[in-house]
Amino acid sequence: MKQNKDKLVRSVINISSSKMGAGDDDLGDILMQSFINSLIQLDPLPSTIILYNSGVLLCTNDSAVLESLNALEAKGVNILLCGTCADFYNIKDKIGAGTISNMYTIVETLNRSDKIINP
Repeated sequence: MKQNKDKLVRSVINISSSKMGAGDDDLGDILMQSFINSLIQLDPLPSTIILYNSGVLLCTNDSAVLESLNALEAKGVNILLCGTCADFYNIKDKIGAGTISNMYTIVETLNRSDKIINP
């Protein structure tokens, strides 16, 4: 996290879909992959990435961005997945990155953040 006038800046990436933007689904997949693959190059890195709804699908073992998500975790980025969403998509046994969480922790993390980025 970056120092800003003696204060730590906590940025959170808030991902609600496996696709980025509205329109063509194939383009949305490409854009989201590019977005996540680009996060590793940020300085400072976000403190947390939150994934919910179909965004949790990005953390499965067969995800095209799993390697980038694991690299972000290895660098200290906290990755939180909505447990209700993982149950809905029946993927709890297929998670390859991140930690299953709950809505209270997600809301608390968003509330404590200084900056929220919604791709």
